[in-house]
Amino acid sequence: MIARELMTTDLVTVRADTTVKVALTLLDENDITSLPVVGAGGRIVGVVSEADLIRELVGPDPRTHEIPHAEPRDDRPRYVGDVMTSHAITVHPETDLAVAVDIATSTGVKSLPVVDDTGKVVGVLSRRDVVRMLARSDDLLEQDIDALLVSAGEHDWLVEVHDGVAEISGPSGLHDRVIARVLAASVPGVVEVRLGD
Repeated sequence: MIARELMTTDLVTVRADTTVKVALTLLDENDITSLPVVGAGGRIVGVVSEADLIRELVGPDPRTHEIPHAEPRDDRPRYVGDVMTSHAITVHPETDLAVAVDIATSTGVKSLPVVDDTGKVVGVLSRRDVVRMLARSDDLLEQDIDALLVSAGEHDWLVEVHDGVAEISGPSGLHDRVIARVLAASVPGVVEVRLGD
């Protein structure tokens, strides 16, 4: 599976001059954890996460201190450009999903902007997207594998899926087995394919 097959294309983006309050509202309304920051032509210029936005906005509660702070802070960031990460970690639409997951998990990034060759944001791939795919029911996976095999002219296969592991058995010809394995492995949510006799 590759990034474009799983990425979200209904984009929510901001510009560097978007206010922090508007960015926070977008995160909340769309139930997301970060926003690509785009410039001219929708090209990526950075990413702003919920952590970036809240870090400087939550001050100490004066009720929890014996001596309250005398002066309230007035240097809080106002715009996305004040807090965004300008070196965004991105992937391309053709990036293998395994590579994208490795990037996300090794860097701690919760979502990756997907950019084309010009740097234009064309989607977002989040850890949540991957979790949703991996959580698909075994029954749905079986149905999808069956349908895919039949559509490729491979009618004589028995498919069973348990915990995302597809066990398929059928024709003994090497060509048929290779095709069946590749097709079954391409179904979103299948974590392993085992060929039986």
